[in-house]
Amino acid sequence: MTSVNREYIKCMQMNIMAATLEAQYKEHKDDIVNLTLLVLIASALGVYLIATTVLIAKDGVFYIERAQQFASDPIKIIKAHPPGHPFLILLAHKFVSLFIDSTSNQTWIYSAQGMTLLCRLLALIPLYFMGKLLVGGKNSFWAILILIFLPFPAKLVCDLVREWPYLLFLAMGFFFLLWGAKYGKWWAFGLVGLSSGLGYLIRPESAQLVVYGLLWVAASVLRPKLWNVSRWKNLFSLALLLIGFAIPAAPYMKCTGKFIPPKVNYIMKSFSFNAIPDKTDAPTINTVNSNYNTAEIVPRNVLKALGEIFNTIGENLMWFFMPALMIGLYYHFRDNAKREELFLITTFILVNVTMMVLRYSYIRLTVSKRWSLPLITFTIFYIPVGLHIIGDWLNKKGSHTKQKINIKEKRLSWFVILFLIGIGICMPKLLRPIRIEKQGYRKAATWLRENTAPTDIIAAPDKRIAFYAERKGLIYDKKVPKRAKYVVSMVEDKDEKPKFGRTLREKYSVWANKREKKKKIIIYKVL
Repeated sequence: MTSVNREYIKCMQMNIMAATLEAQYKEHKDDIVNLTLLVLIASALGVYLIATTVLIAKDGVFYIERAQQFASDPIKIIKAHPPGHPFLILLAHKFVSLFIDSTSNQTWIYSAQGMTLLCRLLALIPLYFMGKLLVGGKNSFWAILILIFLPFPAKLVCDLVREWPYLLFLAMGFFFLLWGAKYGKWWAFGLVGLSSGLGYLIRPESAQLVVYGLLWVAASVLRPKLWNVSRWKNLFSLALLLIGFAIPAAPYMKCTGKFIPPKVNYIMKSFSFNAIPDKTDAPTINTVNSNYNTAEIVPRNVLKALGEIFNTIGENLMWFFMPALMIGLYYHFRDNAKREELFLITTFILVNVTMMVLRYSYIRLTVSKRWSLPLITFTIFYIPVGLHIIGDWLNKKGSHTKQKINIKEKRLSWFVILFLIGIGICMPKLLRPIRIEKQGYRKAATWLRENTAPTDIIAAPDKRIAFYAERKGLIYDKKVPKRAKYVVSMVEDKDEKPKFGRTLREKYSVWANKREKKKKIIIYKVL
């Protein structure tokens, strides 16, 4: 080989390297721009939702009270409930207290909402890169943008529930699992286990990441071509997975003395005998109905559960995006899905659907919209794929027209039209203040805060009234607790006089919803 040829080959290699570096730089720059836009949009929307929230969810009160108790007696909270979420709320409140000298419940609410919003924003990062691995950067951007504008997932930020902190660690772990499986990064399984263990402190369902890792390693041992790593690296990845999970989870298990979460333990016991549900992990304000003493799996229950799951997914996607999701999943899995994607996404769907069916059959005969959120979040990436396919169909139907428009431009225009229609459907429900129909609750709470002593005990059918009033509250059904100084009653008929068996005097009344005027809130003083 002559010196000229050597110089030529060297020059070509340098050009290829320069082109590769330039492509990588452009790709990283696009990722930074995409994530910046997504975070800014989600932040603005989150701040708006927090500012316009009229009333938080009942479970939100439960978690704030857990966080307040965590500061004084952490061991008690750890033994009674997964401590991750209350700890995060307490940490957020400690941070806010550095700038605001206030112990009011409203400060606790804003601290918890800010923490939940931060978890949502951080979750967008692993979700975006997960989508990039599955369907490419552009489709991932559009998918996350759709997720940001879906009303129910967005409004969970304001309800102070565990979903977004839980999804943050679930998304981190699943991204590392998918990335490690795709590129042979066996050491990434340690990060999968660590994410799973941290998420386990928020919701025990995070342990599913360990299950996926175990199944992937087992499948790789049985079929070595599935994952191009040696058998020793397979074993090392399994060890790192379990060690990573044990680092945060083992101390919690040792403290509680339980390896299996209470609800899962109940389901397992129910296969062999009747059992009363263990309510340790459930908010006292939202306990399981005692009528469900017998749990069983029957085809009728399974079909009903599947129907409920389909319905909740459709509601979360505003039904408009549901066909695009189904079409995108089918065509992508048929034509473009890689081995690791096909294995892990399919396993994820099957495991989560199975968990929802079991919860439906053994805990409560209903499917919450919260349960389907992980399914939606981890399959949202196939909606843009489906929208592109629908756009192609519409493009072909209109191809007989004489307009000479570039096919790609026409396809993109159909995609943008469908995307904007979907976002337009979401906006009215998204921008509507959360629980605006219960403004009367806040007015009643304000009256109680301004007209009662801090030591007065309030009896109310909804604990949120006493919580916003910053008074000790007692829940009652028909019989008013003897310790109550004030009683809050909700009546359908304004002339209805509740019979509590106590001498009461009406002090204040307000419509729960001023516009509809169907339910009235009346505050009585016990004489």
